[in-house]
Amino acid sequence: MTDKEGTGKKRKRHVICMASDFFYPNTGGVEEHIYNLSQCLIKRGHKVIVITHSYGQRHGIRYLTSGLKVYYLPIRVFYAQCVLPTMICNIALIRYILLRECIEIVHGHSAFSVLGHEVSVIAKLLGLKTVFTDHSLFGFADTSAVLTNKYLQVCLCECDHCICVSHIGKENTVLRANVKAHKVSVIPNAVDAYSFSPDPSKRDPNVITIVIVSRLVYRKGVDLMAAVIAEMCPRHPKLRFIIGGDGPKMWLLQEVREKLGLQDCVTLLGSLKHSEVRTVLVKGDIFLNTSLTEAYCMAIVEAASCGLKVVSTKVGGIPEVLPESMIYLTDPNVGSLMIGIEKAMKDIQQGNILCPFECNLKVRKMYNWMDVTRRTEIVYNKIMKNKNKCLGEQLRSYLTCGVWPFLLVISLMYLLLQLCEKIHKRKHIDIAKDLKL
Repeated sequence: MTDKEGTGKKRKRHVICMASDFFYPNTGGVEEHIYNLSQCLIKRGHKVIVITHSYGQRHGIRYLTSGLKVYYLPIRVFYAQCVLPTMICNIALIRYILLRECIEIVHGHSAFSVLGHEVSVIAKLLGLKTVFTDHSLFGFADTSAVLTNKYLQVCLCECDHCICVSHIGKENTVLRANVKAHKVSVIPNAVDAYSFSPDPSKRDPNVITIVIVSRLVYRKGVDLMAAVIAEMCPRHPKLRFIIGGDGPKMWLLQEVREKLGLQDCVTLLGSLKHSEVRTVLVKGDIFLNTSLTEAYCMAIVEAASCGLKVVSTKVGGIPEVLPESMIYLTDPNVGSLMIGIEKAMKDIQQGNILCPFECNLKVRKMYNWMDVTRRTEIVYNKIMKNKNKCLGEQLRSYLTCGVWPFLLVISLMYLLLQLCEKIHKRKHIDIAKDLKL
């Protein structure tokens, strides 16, 4: 495959499997990352497929833009859009897909994705290369964090390379998963700045509109969001809030709006398709992010690309994302957020703001998916040089995690793969025939 960028060098064509519980029609940063990275890899000549679980009536094989092939496996969701971590129940089906598609690299996404880890472990037992991208930060103290971190450590001990979306995310992953720092690269997310373009004509000049687009969960700081709305609306009569997104904390915003009679000031749009986000963003002057933890935050980049002033809590990797001229960073408390919003409002009223189209050009230069793809290709080329380990060497690696029962799980998975080889040998897998799920 020749390089179209005029360097004269030949690029190796890879066959890649993106694996995660989180993919379209579900919406979120992980889903968008997988889709856009896959599309750019296909444009650069690679073959890419996606493995995820079924969503409602969507199961079997579907084809998306540019011929992206998606396997919606008939596996039921257990909790929070993730499957049950059985490790062995789907081994025959996953093996068949990996061999049938002639996969070389399995790229798992999200620490919370059970399916992504399961496909990666099976891939290592088949002698394939594996990459993992961590999209989030996680704690160390509570019981769920301890269990999740130990599970992540076990699943990543044989991973060829890890990718994090921010430097603070890299530090977090290295600590909680006990991964060697030289095996972790930082490749940020990106945004399609051409799709998220400004349109100042959509703004209401008589009021200042604050837009919030977020999943309404505790981690996104919905409690702070509700408290800020309750304080700011009575103080500033010409302030309006437009909130897009849904989640278990929606009731809190509805309660604040009803109790304080803010129906004219606060608009709740509910769940949005990703294609509808830009239409909402261009109506605003300020974008508010109240996250309590965040590895990167795609939403603030999309808002900046649309020319909005961004007010955000300075948690996790957020301070790394945008320059100071495009964002007001605050502490994660109500008082600090209110100061940040009022400062942004004052700058807007005095005209001390960047041109929306200039903001879009800056974001276009800082973050684009082709740059992310090229950097990911470097990781793929690097891991293809790694030597495969035999079962004994892999078991010794898993032993270092201190979870001895997992050695039995890996051994059982290996035996099941050998049984599958006897029943359905690799040479009998017809890669020219569509798989019937």
